[in-house]
Amino acid sequence: MNKVNFILLSCLLLSLSACISQKPVWSDEFNKAGLPDSTKWNYDVGDHGWGNNEKQLYTNADSNNAVVRNGSLFITARKTGEGKYSSARMITKNKGDWKYGRIEVRARLPKGLGTWPAIWMLPTDWKYGDWPASGEIDIMEFVGYMPDSVFFSVHTKSYNHSIGTQKTKGIFLSDTHENFHIYAIDWKANEIIFLVDKKEVFRFTKEKNDPDVWPFDQRFHLLLNLAVGGNWGGQKGIDDSIWPQHMEVDYVRVYSKGGEPPLILMSQFQIP
Repeated sequence: MNKVNFILLSCLLLSLSACISQKPVWSDEFNKAGLPDSTKWNYDVGDHGWGNNEKQLYTNADSNNAVVRNGSLFITARKTGEGKYSSARMITKNKGDWKYGRIEVRARLPKGLGTWPAIWMLPTDWKYGDWPASGEIDIMEFVGYMPDSVFFSVHTKSYNHSIGTQKTKGIFLSDTHENFHIYAIDWKANEIIFLVDKKEVFRFTKEKNDPDVWPFDQRFHLLLNLAVGGNWGGQKGIDDSIWPQHMEVDYVRVYSKGGEPPLILMSQFQIP
């Protein structure tokens, strides 16, 4: 091996070592049974419909609607009475807030009419005003009456569902209840790329320096929730025979704005 090839190999090995050793800047692997880690998660609570005429009461950590067991977080929606339900809406606000980066959530979804789970992000500081002016990023949404599809969206003052202009994409995914999938975004200064199982499915690109169309230059935090019914989730009704239902989350990982480290395969290189 000559000196040039030795230097190239050394650089390659250093790069590979950096990739292997790089860790997320924030993560929860849900390996400790019991209540979710209170240093990482808060709860939104209440039963006021959440702007979508949802039917559930979101509870806090004293309930059993969010628990960790067998290496996963289970967010559970239950029927608690006639037309009444309980669930959980977990948030990382002021415990995990990010501007740019890759956010990955490996999850298995519930099933049945009336389920509406979501993995999404809201602004921490609401610099540009109330919703939708400061933005919303929907990493994944699912409604039970469309069991073979998942959806990805952004909402801004110019682009949002209340005026029918939201930027959104749905894809066919038939095994969301049977199998885990990795739902993720790569959020950069000029675009947000949505991915499922590390494959791009949707891209929203910054059009101009105008917060009405691009408010995504501020801190956002993550939300995990399972709603019941609502304007979208309940369009085809609620099946009261299906409860309880769970969204099971294997992990949440947040990487720096460089994104997830690339995979370098040694077989791709030939060293004399």
